[in-house]
Amino acid sequence: MSQLTAAQIAGMMDISLLQPQFTRDDIDQLIDQAIKYKMASVCAKGYDVAYCAKRLQGTGVKVGGSAAFPHGNSTTKMKVAEALANIDDGAEELDTVLPIGLVRSGMYDYAKAELDAIVEACHKRNVIVKVIFENYFLTPEEIIKCCEISNAAGVDFVKTSTGYTPTGAKLEDVKLMRAHTDPKIQVKAAGGIRTLEDFMAYYEAGVTRQGTRAAAEIVDEAVRRGW
Repeated sequence: MSQLTAAQIAGMMDISLLQPQFTRDDIDQLIDQAIKYKMASVCAKGYDVAYCAKRLQGTGVKVGGSAAFPHGNSTTKMKVAEALANIDDGAEELDTVLPIGLVRSGMYDYAKAELDAIVEACHKRNVIVKVIFENYFLTPEEIIKCCEISNAAGVDFVKTSTGYTPTGAKLEDVKLMRAHTDPKIQVKAAGGIRTLEDFMAYYEAGVTRQGTRAAAEIVDEAVRRGW
C-alpha cells in the first residue's frame, strides 16, 4: 500500500468536539486545528452545530452532528427529529448510535427500520449518515448483523464506537466490519486512536475516516517524518 501524505491523513480525520464539559474556548481551539490542517470534519454536540457551521463556513471543513449520542437510547422518532434539527443548523454529516440494548436482544428488525427512517431523512437533504455500532458491547455475530442491516439501509459509513466505553476501536472489529459491509459503505474508526501508528494500522485494515481528539498531533508526526 502506497504511503500517505500528511495532507491525505488530515483529510481522513474527524476532530471530536463531543466531550460534555467542553467550553466554547475548547471548541474554538479544535475548530482552529481543523481549519489549519484541512481536516474532513468536526463532530459537534447538538447545541454547538450552528456555532461550528458559522465558524467553518467557506473553509471546506464539514460539520457533523449527532443523534442519540452516545448511548442510542432515544426512540426512532426522536432520533429523526434530532437529525433534522442538526441538519437545519448546518450539519453535513450525521452520526447516529444504534439501539444497543435492542440489538443485543436480537431485535434487528427494529434497528433496521430505525436506520431506514434516519437514512431517508438525511439523504433527502444530501447529508451523510454514519451509524455507530458500539462494538464494545457486541459479539462478533452481532457486529456482522449490524453490518447486514447497515447494508440494507444504505448508510454511508459504519463506525466502530463512540469513544465513551472502556475500549474504542479494535483492529479485529474493523476487519470484521470491512469484510461484511458493502464495498460502497466506508468504515470509520473512533476511540483510542492516539498515534500515527494507530492511524496507519486502521487505514491498512480498510478504514477511510478516523475520529480522534489527537488528530493534529498525528498529522504533525507525519509532517516530522516527511510524509
